[in-house]
Amino acid sequence: MSRVHFGTDGIRGTVGQSPITPDFMLRLGHSVGRVLKATDPKPTVLIGKDTRISGYMIESALEAGFASAGVDVLLTGPLPTPGIAYLTRALRLNLGVVISASHNPYADNGIKFFSARGEKLPDEWESRVEASLEQSPQWATSAGLGKARKLDDARGRYIEFCKSTFGSELSLKGLKIVVDAAHGAAYQVAPEVFHELGAEVVAIGCSPDGININAGFGATAPAAVVAAVKAHRADYGIALDGDADRLQLVDAAGRLYNGDELLYVLVADRLAQGQPVPGAVGTLMTNFGVESALHRLGVELVRARVGDRYVLEELLARGWNLGGEGSGHLLALDRHTTGDGIISALQVLQAVCRSKVTIADQLSSVTLLPQVMINVRLREGLDWTTHERLHRARRDIEAELGSSGRVLIRPSGTEPLLRVMVEAPDSQAASRCAQRLAQTLEV
Repeated sequence: MSRVHFGTDGIRGTVGQSPITPDFMLRLGHSVGRVLKATDPKPTVLIGKDTRISGYMIESALEAGFASAGVDVLLTGPLPTPGIAYLTRALRLNLGVVISASHNPYADNGIKFFSARGEKLPDEWESRVEASLEQSPQWATSAGLGKARKLDDARGRYIEFCKSTFGSELSLKGLKIVVDAAHGAAYQVAPEVFHELGAEVVAIGCSPDGININAGFGATAPAAVVAAVKAHRADYGIALDGDADRLQLVDAAGRLYNGDELLYVLVADRLAQGQPVPGAVGTLMTNFGVESALHRLGVELVRARVGDRYVLEELLARGWNLGGEGSGHLLALDRHTTGDGIISALQVLQAVCRSKVTIADQLSSVTLLPQVMINVRLREGLDWTTHERLHRARRDIEAELGSSGRVLIRPSGTEPLLRVMVEAPDSQAASRCAQRLAQTLEV
């Protein structure tokens, strides 16, 4: 069946509007509980959240829904999304639930789920939940109701796990690092991780008030961490998003590095340690310059659909470890089962400490190609897949670019838009080619 409520990364929307309402969340908890009970008579789920004020309401409704289906609940309070994935696996629980809208503003919220293995769940599982939502509830009897309790020291357990992914022979002593938690889920975790590994930490974006998450701080507003690095004469700055599953990293010169570049650093570090890296997974949007640089290292880049869950699926299918997106979602499956902004930052800093070479120097051979994207609104009834002028122009441009660039055309998943993207050796050529493609679709 088609999915009604689930998008590319769980369920998300504006608080107070369907489906982010307390009545739906109660139904969701009950329906998920029934799906779990089909394979385990007494399941236990873990619920964590970010710092949005709406998290209290949603947490209570979900807790009631699970309890009404006979499911026990453990509560962590604010904790990064990847922390919930880790604890679900470590504690051998049935399901991890995260209340967060990631990098969105505070007025939004959402739900993500993790399997007992700490991995994103497949579309098939989400379809089963959708089907359960359409069925009448089956309330548990009083004796069969679930119980709820707070999980003691969830934060401390996760901090120790993050630290364990950093080489035991290494230290961050001598480094001053600005840590920006976006007033989000990592505000009590991220500064402690880097401090306990020896760094001098300057914490910003660590004073949540329920409505300031992602507001002027964090990975979606990196100007704050850039300014703080310069003001404090820090060596590096790390900016996380609201649920801390992705990052932006800046060096002492104020230079920001995107996820494509950081993926290259991780691959090069593994190779330098003599570890095999048969390939890495990016997305349709991964910069062609990084793909070329990885090829020079003898590492194949495979492109998945846009979205970290699809990168993960491709990695698992191939048995590879490293992948990511330019937005800062990075996956190192030899360290964690899901994208983790803190652990990804530690992997990059580990490469710096081992090699004693700055990130800028490690990326000196990587030249990012300019990317120009144009969103073209499709008129009703137009089938772009059979549009001869568009495809003829694409063939001509691809012939002109040869191996020095590429063309990507893909539909929006939410609007009647076609995203036309061109990468070329210079921005003018990329813009000119993208405009040529877009013009073929004009009325």
